[in-house]
Amino acid sequence: MSNPLIIEAVPGTSYADITREFDAPVEALFRAHADPELFRQWIGPGEERTEITHWDFRTGGGYRFVQRDGNGEYAFRGVFHTIRENELIIQTFEYEGWPDQVSIDAIRFESLEGGRSRIADHSVFSSIEALEAMQSEGMERGMREGYEKLDELLAAES
Repeated sequence: MSNPLIIEAVPGTSYADITREFDAPVEALFRAHADPELFRQWIGPGEERTEITHWDFRTGGGYRFVQRDGNGEYAFRGVFHTIRENELIIQTFEYEGWPDQVSIDAIRFESLEGGRSRIADHSVFSSIEALEAMQSEGMERGMREGYEKLDELLAAES
């Protein structure tokens, strides 16, 4: 059984707190976010294929990736503001189909007992409407399915 994805978004606010546990050590979980080849394999819903077009994983670096499915292609980009290995990623996130709607994510990586780990992501959107639009367009499904793929990747890596 998969670990549950918890998204807490208080109506009328422009932020969401997202948590998810993983049956893998924090170092493996962080590496899956840092390594573009690993990241490409798990990010997004199950049916989408991801191509990394830019990846500069360092404080002050940036990224861009394109996802494709039977309905089209979707590009995302952002800046890595702060990277602390196995501990923290602060980054922006922008879906290019909704320009000027940028969120900032503080993603914390936490070690748990038994070689397990947790992601705790505080995601602040540019407006209440931007968060609501992201939720209505399938944010929960995309994250849940992506993390399920990440579970499989982490299990294969161990």
